[in-house]
Amino acid sequence: MAADQAQPAGAMKSPVPQVPAGEMLKLLDELAAYSAPGPGVTRLLYTPEWQGVQQFLQERMAGLGLEVRMDQVGNVYGTLAGSQVSDKVILTGSHIDTVVNGGRYDGAYGVAAAVTALHYLLETFGPPLRTLEVVSFCEEEGSRFPLTFWGSGNVTGLYNGKECIDCADADGITLGAAMAACGLAGDEGLAAEAAAGLEGSFWRNNSPVRSDIAAYVELHIEQGIILERMSRRIGVVQAIAGQRRYLVKVGGTANHAGTTPMGLRQDALAGSAEMLLALERSALAAGDPLVATTGRLEVYPGTSNVIPGEVQFTLDIRHSEAGVLERFCGAVLAEFAELGHRRGLTLEVQPLLETAPAHMDQELRAALEEICLRQEKPYLSMVSGAGHDAQLFAPRCPAAMIFVPSRGGISHSPWEYTSPEDLTAGLEVLTAILYRLAYE
Repeated sequence: MAADQAQPAGAMKSPVPQVPAGEMLKLLDELAAYSAPGPGVTRLLYTPEWQGVQQFLQERMAGLGLEVRMDQVGNVYGTLAGSQVSDKVILTGSHIDTVVNGGRYDGAYGVAAAVTALHYLLETFGPPLRTLEVVSFCEEEGSRFPLTFWGSGNVTGLYNGKECIDCADADGITLGAAMAACGLAGDEGLAAEAAAGLEGSFWRNNSPVRSDIAAYVELHIEQGIILERMSRRIGVVQAIAGQRRYLVKVGGTANHAGTTPMGLRQDALAGSAEMLLALERSALAAGDPLVATTGRLEVYPGTSNVIPGEVQFTLDIRHSEAGVLERFCGAVLAEFAELGHRRGLTLEVQPLLETAPAHMDQELRAALEEICLRQEKPYLSMVSGAGHDAQLFAPRCPAAMIFVPSRGGISHSPWEYTSPEDLTAGLEVLTAILYRLAYE
């Protein structure tokens, strides 16, 4: 990433690289063909559709002159070796799995653009000074097994292999068995070692954890509506929001709806409604980028002529600053407790998830903003409310994310769409930052 070295012969002179966008768009269409039947794209971890697309990518990258390999959990890499002797690489890509009936851009766009960018750079400028790698992460979504970031999580040391026997899908198939069916490392020997607390040598000797990544850059659709609403072509991600999730149980007294006076009720649903309105009011007062959501609410006994005696609801609260997130959650839960006490209700709060915010590298962000200005692309510095593979790399190496608009903010849906012009703009910015990191 040394910027003080002389540019190689044939260095990029055009303010906008003439990348072959058609090649990327065709590759996106080809990737979308690997899907289970049904609306949109369904490509779950370690299924035949997943096997097919990862094999296709290996063959495509090899045909473009990249050195190809698949690691022990199924992440696929295409390497463009640098001319300088170094044990560090510039990594770019995204995930290849989808949600059920998802879209064709989430994850796959970052993979297709990275493959296209490396092919263009090799064909136009020859081998780079520093090694470039494309990665197609095997999994990020958590759609088949009850864990997320299985691909990047293994690369960054989040997992230790025990998950191979601890995690099973809805049909009872363990993660290790699914891996074994794909010819990967999750065989009986690995499962036995995981059951024994990883005392053996298999996982240690075959761990996909990497310490050779100098920087990670991920291109992704926004999956939100901000860029489209603000007429910006590129989003330069400042940070990926931290998350807190809770299950809240509000207890009251179930009683006859016709014979219990209003002033003598302990209505768990009325109390919960007051709490959720307080949550919305507090989140609006806190302002962007804080968001707070209740996505599930269950009422018991759930009968029209019975006062609700218990309500359970979820909380999902996100912000890019850990301190703000901590204070907001504490204040909201304290207000819930006060409201419950005033109404004679009990309150139980069970934490479900806690992830820290991940800040993108300041130097890489500045470089991306400069590239957008040079390429005359309107951009916005923004926070990602959704999780991405980049958040796992941010604590370990310089990491950056580039967003392009999503029409209507729709994602995880067959109706997910980004225009070819916006897809191309993202490819051009990605290519330029990779050139700067690997060739200058």
